[in-house]
Amino acid sequence: MTTTGQAYWIDFQDVKDDRGRLTALEVHNHIPFEIKRLFYVHQVEPGVDRAGHAHRETDQVLTVVHGTLNVEILDGKTSREYPLTDPGKGLYVPRMIWIRLHDFSEGAVCLVAANTIYDRAKSIRTWKDFAEARGLAAKGN
Repeated sequence: MTTTGQAYWIDFQDVKDDRGRLTALEVHNHIPFEIKRLFYVHQVEPGVDRAGHAHRETDQVLTVVHGTLNVEILDGKTSREYPLTDPGKGLYVPRMIWIRLHDFSEGAVCLVAANTIYDRAKSIRTWKDFAEARGLAAKGN
């Protein structure tokens, strides 16, 4: 079973010079899977959280393209918090981890690479269902 301890930071290819900054994300060099879907979360109103679910089969890498936000991940026993502040780094989050995106700065843009095509039926939308899928006693939500 996956745990929050399996999440990790990835350093992307990040080239800075007097012309600006170019950041590259390459499959199997920076992204540890074949990318099937890219999406970005943006124009999030102050105080609004995003995500609030888990995926049964989807692994993801999240990065901030602009601004900042925080990522909370939970496995039912352990919670970890990761600030996304640097577009030159990404956060790998494996499947079956509950994820919450919060504290978006004004204008923040979060880019996500996923190893599957989105299928709502393969996501877990309530904490109770997540706890049951992981064999834990539900603790609310």
